[in-house]
Amino acid sequence: MTAPSHGATALIWNDEELKYDFGPDHPLKPIRVQLTIELIRECGLDRGPGVVTLERDPFTVDQLLQLHDAEYVEVVRQLSANPNPRGNMRYGLGPGDTPVFAGMHDVSMEVCGASVAAARAVWEGTVDHAFNPAGGLHHAMPDRAAGFCVYDDPAAAIRWLLDHGADRVAYVDVDTHHGDGVQTFFYDDPRVLTISLHESGRTLFPGTGFPNEIGTGDARGTSLNVPLPIATVGSVYLSAFDQVVPDALSAFDPDVLVTQLGCDTHMTDPLAHLALTTDDYQALAKRLHELAHEHTAGRWVAMGGGGYQIVTVVPRAWTIYFAELTGQDVPYELPFTYLRHVEEETGTRSPHEFFEGQAQLSSNRLELVQRATKQAVEDLKVAAFDHLERLT
Repeated sequence: MTAPSHGATALIWNDEELKYDFGPDHPLKPIRVQLTIELIRECGLDRGPGVVTLERDPFTVDQLLQLHDAEYVEVVRQLSANPNPRGNMRYGLGPGDTPVFAGMHDVSMEVCGASVAAARAVWEGTVDHAFNPAGGLHHAMPDRAAGFCVYDDPAAAIRWLLDHGADRVAYVDVDTHHGDGVQTFFYDDPRVLTISLHESGRTLFPGTGFPNEIGTGDARGTSLNVPLPIATVGSVYLSAFDQVVPDALSAFDPDVLVTQLGCDTHMTDPLAHLALTTDDYQALAKRLHELAHEHTAGRWVAMGGGGYQIVTVVPRAWTIYFAELTGQDVPYELPFTYLRHVEEETGTRSPHEFFEGQAQLSSNRLELVQRATKQAVEDLKVAAFDHLERLT
């Protein structure tokens, strides 16, 4: 891989309260994004060479209706204006993963606008890279909400890129949950390559993302899925990444790289069962950065995603990613002013250091994880790679 150069980078952020909020008992808490911004700023990363902060773009109903069904959008608008706790379960809204809250239509559109702003800044050459930490709502489907996601902002960013001249867009999703919504939006579109590495659907929501899901019609081979076993550690994860992603990007030859950087792959995440650490996020960040410069002239649109260790993992993980995006290093220790504020704000102590080493498995368990992962990679290559290579 080529060593990345470091052009301009945008942080997409409006200095106002983040209102994409399902309530105090829901695991997707907006404070995790606000703490990320605070940590980025306390580390001085937003003031590095070529780093700019940009506000989100307006996102219109017409743009939304290019993605989501009109009937579904109308249901969201009605429940947003007049919240009913029972919601409308036909559309995935109500008790459980995606409860109804006042204003959800508008704030979900704002998340889409932030990801579109990232895409526009990169595509128009304002910056090489852009990061929307509030984005990555990759489970929303064309006709329903799912998995904490009302509208699908990664799909919105990809659609904007296609509508404004991009011939091919590659989407790489490293969240612990399968990027099922984005896959669904572009399952029959040969202009979009979706790659998802995730905990197997046999053990985790949404129960999809198997190697035989490869796209349909002219898009066969453009949907790539690596389902990973419980307790996959960083070394195994990165090996699977290296066996799939670089070759797929080489074959597909995209104009832009779009990534969803969920950090619920962490070994302590309460909603999943993989075993990555913050050290592994640094390694992933470097790989993605190098791939962007090797395959897309540096054009890299990044979004947040899952991550439910609100204080102890998410801010560190996404600050590590942002440091790589900007060509800077995180300090050894988190700033004391940040640590003090976090404990005062949340009652939870943050780790004092950014990095924590590697998760360890017994030799027998590691062998089982390696074997299952090797099989998943082999199954994917057999199912999809011949189709993908025929697109070139």
